[in-house]
Amino acid sequence: MNIHRHIPNAITCLNLLAGCAATIAAIEYHDLAVAAGFIILAAGFDFFDGMAARILNAKSSIGADLDSLADVVSFGVAPAMCLYAALEAVVEPSYRFATYGVFLLAAFAALRLAKFNNDTRQTTSFIGLPVPANALFWIAYIDLFSLDSSPIITGLPLLVLTLALVFLFSYLMISELPMLALKIRSLSWRGNEWRYILVIASAVFIAVWGIGGFSPAIVLYLLMAIATKRIDRERK
Repeated sequence: MNIHRHIPNAITCLNLLAGCAATIAAIEYHDLAVAAGFIILAAGFDFFDGMAARILNAKSSIGADLDSLADVVSFGVAPAMCLYAALEAVVEPSYRFATYGVFLLAAFAALRLAKFNNDTRQTTSFIGLPVPANALFWIAYIDLFSLDSSPIITGLPLLVLTLALVFLFSYLMISELPMLALKIRSLSWRGNEWRYILVIASAVFIAVWGIGGFSPAIVLYLLMAIATKRIDRERK
C-alpha cells in the first residue's frame, strides 16, 4: 500500500471539512468572519492538494472526483450559506423569501465542476470562473459591505444588488470565458505577465481592505480574462 498516494486525497478531505466548518459557523453561530476564515483555509487546501498530487505523481480519477465534491461544499454551499445568513439579518421579513435565490451559487458551482470534469480543454487554463474565485468574491462582498455588523445598505436595495450579482456570477461560472490559471511553471516574467500583475495587485488590495480585498481582486481577474480574450481575437 502506497500511503503517499493518499496524501492528496487527505488534503482534499481537509478542504471539505473546512467547508463544513464554514457552514456551521455561518448558520449555527452567525459568525461570518470565522466562516470566511474557514473558506480561505479550504482554498489553501484546494491549492495544495493539486500540488501534492503533481509532486507525488498521485493523480487519479477518484482524486479528481473527490476534489470536485469537496469544492461544491466549500466554494458553493458554504459561501451561499454565508450570504444567506448575512441577508437574513438585514432584509425585511416581507422580502426574505427572495434570499433563497443565493443558493443558485451552490447549484451553478456544481454545474461548473461537472462541466470542468468532462472538459478536456481545461487542462492548463480554465473556461468559466473557477469556484474558489467565486467563493472568495462573496466572502469579500460580505466584508466590504459590512453585512455581518453595520451594513452600508440594507433592505430591498441590498437584496436587488446581491441577487443581480448572484445571477451574474452564476452565469460566469458556466460561461465560455477563458480564465487565467495561476499555475506558474517558471519564475520568468515573460509568459507570466498577467499572473504577476494579478498576484501583486491582489496583495495590495488585501493589504488595504483585508478580506474585502478579495472582491476587487476577483473583479480584476475577470477584467483580465475579458481583455486577454479580446487581444487574442484581434491577433487572429
